[in-house]
Order: sequence, then C-alpha cells, then structure tokens
Amino acid sequence: MGDQCQECAYYTYDEDYEEYVCDANMDEDDYCRLMQGKYKSCPYYRNGDEYSVVRKQI
Repeated sequence: MGDQCQECAYYTYDEDYEEYVCDANMDEDDYCRLMQGKYKSCPYYRNGDEYSVVRKQI
C-alpha cells in the first residue's frame, strides 16, 4: 500500500511531525484493520492527480 499512499490525496505533509502522514478521517478500529493488513488495498485511497479528469476529456 505504500506506493499507493504517495499518490493519494490524503497523503499530506505534517509540519508538527515533519513528515508525510495519512490525513484520512478514520476511527481507531479502521486504523487497526489497515495496519494488520486486512485490506488488499486502502479503502480510503483517493487519486490526488487533479489533472486526471482533464486527460480523460481529451
């Protein structure tokens, strides 16, 4: 899932921690399931490429 995170819209830089973090709104149970590897891919993934829609129109 790590490669997918770098392209995600929720992957943002946190100045307090001075590193990139997942900013998806999830509860503690969802976070535990995600860390245990119960998902094949992240259910919170959202493409952060703002121009992907424009490319499809051409």
